[in-house]
Amino acid sequence: MTSTRRHQKGYIFKKGSSWYLRYYDSVVGPDGRTARKAKCKKLADCSGQYRSKTSVRSLADEFLLPFNDGTHVAMSSMTVDAFVEGHYLPYAKDQKRPSTYNGYRKMWEAYLKNPMKMPLRDFKTADCEALLRQIVRKRNLSIRTIGHTKHLLSGIFRYAIRTGFLNGANPVRDAVLPKAKAPSETHAYSLDEVLKMIELLPEPARTIVAVAGFTGLRRGELRGLEVGDYTAGVLMVQRSMWRQNVDEPKGKRGRGAVPVIPWLEKILDLYIQNTSPRKYLFEGALGGPVNLERIIGSVIVPALAGQPVRWRGWHAFRRGLATNLHQLGVADIVIQAILRHSNVAVTRESYIMRDGVDPQSLAAMQALERRLSNFSANEVVKSGESEPETIPAPTD
Repeated sequence: MTSTRRHQKGYIFKKGSSWYLRYYDSVVGPDGRTARKAKCKKLADCSGQYRSKTSVRSLADEFLLPFNDGTHVAMSSMTVDAFVEGHYLPYAKDQKRPSTYNGYRKMWEAYLKNPMKMPLRDFKTADCEALLRQIVRKRNLSIRTIGHTKHLLSGIFRYAIRTGFLNGANPVRDAVLPKAKAPSETHAYSLDEVLKMIELLPEPARTIVAVAGFTGLRRGELRGLEVGDYTAGVLMVQRSMWRQNVDEPKGKRGRGAVPVIPWLEKILDLYIQNTSPRKYLFEGALGGPVNLERIIGSVIVPALAGQPVRWRGWHAFRRGLATNLHQLGVADIVIQAILRHSNVAVTRESYIMRDGVDPQSLAAMQALERRLSNFSANEVVKSGESEPETIPAPTD
């Protein structure tokens, strides 16, 4: 196929005390149509090495190179905000989990939408770093939140490259996160905290908390449980619910069976006997899945007021189970299987909270102590108190 790309050299002219370049750019308008428009760019001031038209020709050729070699495509003239609103967010709504799309849309509108009026092709790594610094200064975000913001930006430009709106490298990839405040401390419920909540809460909050504390199910997975998912000794995780949206459980290993210990079985069996749920294990007044946010505000927080245990969110049960199992000596790879993480590193780094000395580290140091039992610490100290050996002075 013969290329129809037009090679242009542009027109260099002097205006006032500066050199300018007139050139043509193919741009996409609001109606989606491509038009070829004349544009103008300042090349340099008429001074020093740039006193003649010939002297600025190299600057013009360098600027025009992306237009002539095909790096700049017409669609890359679309502004970032137009691309996100018209292409990326609809893609995310169609392809991502509803809760993920909702988070992306809120982050875009809160932090990114207004500053992103430049063409896709003009957004550089330096612009990304400057934008992230500006957001941190204006919003006082934590390093975790600004990291999520960069992740969203990177995904936007990856999609632009994949769909042909932009050629070249992702400008966000090499951007460095600015200094920001530390993220808020996460919490893992201790076994005592879980048991205290079970003691204080009425139904159905009591059983919901018991299932969360002793299975580690995510909030959406708790809402998505159906009566048929529970059999003696097992809960089958088969769906997740966010608002009214039913979706697959999160992650490649999201679906699966989670063991139910006999202690929890008794609580579940009594709950089912007394409430007779029809479809969902935890149902609201109208028969749909329970509204967990309403349960928090109307039941859990009031019941825990003035008590030694505080409400720290549903995810603290998941971290708590991981931490409690770890402290009992359960291998991390087994905890990973129970929580259905795709990677054991996620289990270790984000879910097992290590307050104090890790039990395995303590056991290792105790083994070292036993190995040293044949050596008297007093004798070692005494030998160290002897006169140091005299080192002779160097000779010529």
